[in-house]
This record gives sequence, structure tokens and C-alpha cells, in this order.
Amino acid sequence: MTPAKSSSWFTRFTKRTAHATGQPLTFALAVLIIAVWAISGPLFQFSDTWQLVVNTGTTIITFLMVFLIQSTQNRDAQAVHIKLDELLRVSPGAHNVLMDLEELEEHELERLRAVYEKLAEKARRGKEGGRSDQGVPEIGDLTRKT
Repeated sequence: MTPAKSSSWFTRFTKRTAHATGQPLTFALAVLIIAVWAISGPLFQFSDTWQLVVNTGTTIITFLMVFLIQSTQNRDAQAVHIKLDELLRVSPGAHNVLMDLEELEEHELERLRAVYEKLAEKARRGKEGGRSDQGVPEIGDLTRKT
């Protein structure tokens, strides 16, 4: 099953824009614009309008970039979750119940984190005692509500 490339104009736009804004040339261009604005200060006598130009421009760009970055991050996070779910699904001994952790409440995640912290501590103690830290230890009923 090969996923198709996105045909959504918004997805294509956000990918291209995120890629373009992350380039060194784009950063250099932004620095150049700010430098030209700063150098032009004496020409405009550092007026309120001169200050308003950069404040308005940066506010608009920041506002739009927040949505663009969030869209890109959401898509990336979903892709990572799917890839991790697939690794859990095909790994012998893996706990498939962990595949939708992002859907749990904060207190449920904290409970699971505590279980894995105990496992890590137990593995460290075992390793110090000369035992292997490998394997898939039983971790109890992960679906149990507390």
C-alpha cells in the first residue's frame, strides 16, 4: 500500500512554504529587510509610521506562520504516530495497546510513564548486577483504569 501524494492545495502550500521559510537564503532575506528598515530610520526620522511598518509586517507574518507551522507539525506528528504504531504492530512481544497513547488523558499517560520508569530502573539495577537489560518484561494490564 503506497500512500498517494497529497492533492490538497493547502497541504502543498504549507509544505512548500515551510520548506522555503526554513532555508538559509530566506533567513538572509529577512535579515536584509530588517537591515534596510533600520538603515532607513534616519531618512524617515524614526517616525511612528516607520516603526509601524515593521511592527505590522512582523505581526502579520508571525500570525500566518503560526497556522502554517501548526499544520505542518500536525501532519508530521500523525505520520510519526502511524510509523511507530506500525513498528509496535510488527514487533514480537510489543504491547499493541500502546498504539493510541496520544488519545489518553494526561493522568493515564502519567500512570503509564511511571510503569516504564520502574522498568527502566529495574533494568539499570539488573545491568549493574551483571544481568541483561534486554527482553520484553511483563508490565501488567496497561488498559486497567486507575
